[in-house]
Amino acid sequence: MRNIIAITQKELKVYFVSPMAYVLIGVFLLISGFFFYNILMYFNMQSIQFGANPYYSSQLNINQFVYSTYFHNTSIILLLILPLLTMRLFAEEKRLGTEELLFTSPLSTWEIIIGKFISAVIILLIMLIATGVYSIFTFLYGNPQLEPILTGYLGLFLLGSAFIAIGLFTSSITENQIVAAVLGFGTLLLFWVISWASDNVGLMWREILTHLSFFEHFDDLVKGVFDTEDVIYYLSVTFFGLFLAHTTIEAKKWR
Repeated sequence: MRNIIAITQKELKVYFVSPMAYVLIGVFLLISGFFFYNILMYFNMQSIQFGANPYYSSQLNINQFVYSTYFHNTSIILLLILPLLTMRLFAEEKRLGTEELLFTSPLSTWEIIIGKFISAVIILLIMLIATGVYSIFTFLYGNPQLEPILTGYLGLFLLGSAFIAIGLFTSSITENQIVAAVLGFGTLLLFWVISWASDNVGLMWREILTHLSFFEHFDDLVKGVFDTEDVIYYLSVTFFGLFLAHTTIEAKKWR
C-alpha cells in the first residue's frame, strides 16, 4: 500500500507541477459550466413561458430537463478530456527513458498501475466535486430531487474511471502521447456508439451490443435508476482496462 501511495503522490506532483492538471480542470469546468448555465437559463425561460398553464408547468421537471441533459453533455466532455489526462501516464516514461528504471525497481507492476490510476481518478474527483457548485443555484431557486443527482454523479465517476483505465492501457502500448490520446479517444468513442448498430443486427447481437455500450448503462444512472448491473459493468470495464495495461507491460518486460 505504501508503494501505491508513493506512486500516486509522484504522479499527482507531475500533474500539478506542470500546467496539465490546471488546464484540463479549467477547461472542463469552463465547458461544463457553460452547458449547465445555458440549460438552466432555458429551463427558467420555459418555466416562465408555460407557468400560466398548469399542464405544461407540471411537465417541467428540473431533474429531467436540466440535470439529465447536463450529465449527458458532461459525459461527452469527459470522453474528450480524459484521454488527454491519461496519455502521459506510461508513454512519457518511455519517451524519457525512465520506464526500464521504473520496472526494475522493487515495485510490482500492479502497484505502479494502480498508483497511476488512482492519481488520474483523484483529478477526476476534483473535476466532479468542483461542479457541485452549480447545483447550489438549483437548490436555492428550485426543488430538484437529490437521488437522481447523486446517481448521475455516481454514473459520471464510474464512467470516468472506466475511461481512465482504458486510457491507461492505450498509454502503455506506445511512447507517443498523441497516439495514446487518439487511441484512447477512438476506443472510448467506439464503446459509446456501439449500441447504434443494434438496430441493424439480430436480437442476440442487439442485446450484446446494448450491454457493451457505455451509454446504455450511464443512461440508467442519469435517470435515477440504481442498478447493481450497471455498477458491475463499469467496475468490470475498469478492471479489464487495468488488466490489459498489466499484460502489455509484463509482455514488454520479458522481451
